[in-house]
Parts: sequence; C-alpha cells; structure tokens
Amino acid sequence: MSTLTFTPMSYDDFMTFWPTFQGIVTAQETYAIEPNISAEDAYQLWCKTPRATLSVKDETGTILGTYYLKANAAGPGSHVCNCGYMVATAARGKGVARAMCEHSQQLAQKLGFSAMQFNAVVSTNQVAIALWQRLGFAIVGTVPNAYRHAQLGKVDTHVMYKEL
Repeated sequence: MSTLTFTPMSYDDFMTFWPTFQGIVTAQETYAIEPNISAEDAYQLWCKTPRATLSVKDETGTILGTYYLKANAAGPGSHVCNCGYMVATAARGKGVARAMCEHSQQLAQKLGFSAMQFNAVVSTNQVAIALWQRLGFAIVGTVPNAYRHAQLGKVDTHVMYKEL
C-alpha cells in the first residue's frame, strides 16, 4: 500500500467521494443509511454530526476512503465511540480499511475514548467482520433480521466491541 494521508474531510473532498458514498448506500449491503439520501444530507450525516471525519488519500491526492468518529452515546456512555468506514471500490483489498481502523483507534484514544463499538455490522459482510476480529474486536451481540439486504432479504447484524 502506498503512503496514506489522513486529513479532516472537507466539503470538496466529500463531494469528490460522493459517487462512492452513494454507491455504497444504494447497494444496501452494508450501511443502514437511506438509499435516496441527498448529497447535502449525506454530508451533514457523515461530516458535520460526528466529532471527526477524515479523508484518506494516497500520494497523488486520490481519496481512497473516509471514516467518521463520534460518541456512541451521550452522558454516562460517552466514553465509548463509534466509527463508520467507507473505501473506494478501486482501493478495496489493499489495506485501506485496516489503516483507517487503526488510525481511528489512535484518534479515539487522543480524544479521550476508552472503547469502540460498531452497532450494526451486517452479518454477510464477512470481509469486514474478519478484519475487525483480527484487529481485536469481538462480536458481543447479534440482532436477528435487523438489516434488509438488497439481495438476501433480512439478515442479522452484529454489535462489535473493543476496549482501547
């Protein structure tokens, strides 16, 4: 994998990444985001609401992926963070998701979080599940039929967790 640069995601970065974002959510295989979400609403959701949202670029400045980091809950639950990751199609299988997850854990610790939780990892997303497990996340719960997969119908989701 080439050298990766992690920078706060700008509006222009998001609009450049928008076709990838849109493709991921309209596929309805991994994200529980309204498939018909507008670019502006998606920008608000992905970039403005979280505590941090980063672009991941290669040495040419091409955006390979993005992730957000936010508190998973408020008040007494605010020490646990939540992240979401998206990788451009051409960059899949090249270590970008691993690099983003590792980077997000470091950033989470810097921001004062002591654990990370993924609330709804779609059970059919075996590549992601295997990666998260290699990085120390455990499946701590399974929600039956919690995701309507575009091709497979209702499938389970997993809650995955790791102390940082």
